[in-house]
Amino acid sequence: MKNLYQVSKNPISSDEILAQLADPAVGGIATFVGVVRGLTGDKKTLYLEYEAYPEMAEQTLAQVGGEVQERWPEVRQVIVVHRVGRLEIGDTAIVIALSASHRRPLFDALHYAIDRIKTIVPIWKKEHWADGAEWKSEQ
Repeated sequence: MKNLYQVSKNPISSDEILAQLADPAVGGIATFVGVVRGLTGDKKTLYLEYEAYPEMAEQTLAQVGGEVQERWPEVRQVIVVHRVGRLEIGDTAIVIALSASHRRPLFDALHYAIDRIKTIVPIWKKEHWADGAEWKSEQ
């Protein structure tokens, strides 16, 4: 049982991530799966591009995971996988999965993790529309 923090060019499988959390001591698993949406405000999104410096991003993801486990010691395992490259509408961009003996700490910890990732992890997103493109903050 170990934590995993990864930036990947490959599609993300939520099922594979959940399988890594299997543990007889676990009574709950909470996940956040972020997918590429087709609209941003009133603009139709064609696709997204994510870029990162993988080593730095993975180190910062691990920092967030450490913060989660420090604030919620009941969280046994943290897995975060973020995809980079071109992502089409409906593709999975990020999966965050947490396990614990009981459900109570999981939801607060998961909410903290996604907000913190969007705030400090050096991963950049470029939105592409029919009439142009723009680099966007993850916020």
